[in-house]
Amino acid sequence: MPSKKETHQFKTEVQQLLNLIINSLYSNKEIFIRELISNASDAIDKLRFKTQTEPEILGKDADFKIKITADGIKQTFEVADNGIGMTHDEVLENIGTIAKSGTGSFMEALSLSKDKELLAPELIGQFGVGFYSAFIVAEKVTLITRAAGEKTATKWVSTGDGSFTIEETTKADRGTTITLNLKKAEKGDPDFTDEWTIRGIVKQHSDFVNYPIVMDVEKEEPIPQEEQILDSDGKPVGETTRRVRQEETLNSMKAIWSKSKEDVTEDEYKE
Repeated sequence: MPSKKETHQFKTEVQQLLNLIINSLYSNKEIFIRELISNASDAIDKLRFKTQTEPEILGKDADFKIKITADGIKQTFEVADNGIGMTHDEVLENIGTIAKSGTGSFMEALSLSKDKELLAPELIGQFGVGFYSAFIVAEKVTLITRAAGEKTATKWVSTGDGSFTIEETTKADRGTTITLNLKKAEKGDPDFTDEWTIRGIVKQHSDFVNYPIVMDVEKEEPIPQEEQILDSDGKPVGETTRRVRQEETLNSMKAIWSKSKEDVTEDEYKE
């Protein structure tokens, strides 16, 4: 039987951070994608490290990847990984407490900066509070995670209003899925459900991530000849191509600074 849903209050420092993010940080909203991908990559790193001593926890799922799913109709943005995942207690320990999130150090550094709006995006990454950047664009954040080797999963939900709920749930595989219910876009905001917007952000901020960052994209492919309708002369009648959705890798997985000078293109250099 699923455990009862629990409601917890954020620690004071975390709530201060959330208030700052929700009300102030509008200069670079796209950083939430970079931060969620970075967290997903870290989760896979931790699993790979753990398999050095516990190889059995990997199971049959050794194809590491980070998947982005965006829905323009529902206005949702999702990042999923098949990394180490978290237990119920680890979710409580890592999300919502100052000791684990680095929130106190972030707030202190931010208070010393003259241009808070300009510096905050980089400080978010530096102090490990990247998860909270989701609230820059989300009115609700749902996290579902299942730790490697565990049978049950944990669901964490918050609207950033000072509290969050946590409860036991089910998840088919290990890893973490974070779903953002996006706020209504403001004038000038990127469309974070648009394929080409996502491609550009991933290329700019996360191209060097060591694992495939994938997304289902729409492509055009030829219809096999045996499936086509042909006329008496054997020529196709009607469409010869069709639109399909296929999983595509968005990043190169090789850092520019690790390439030789001759292999860096002019566009890469400018980026």
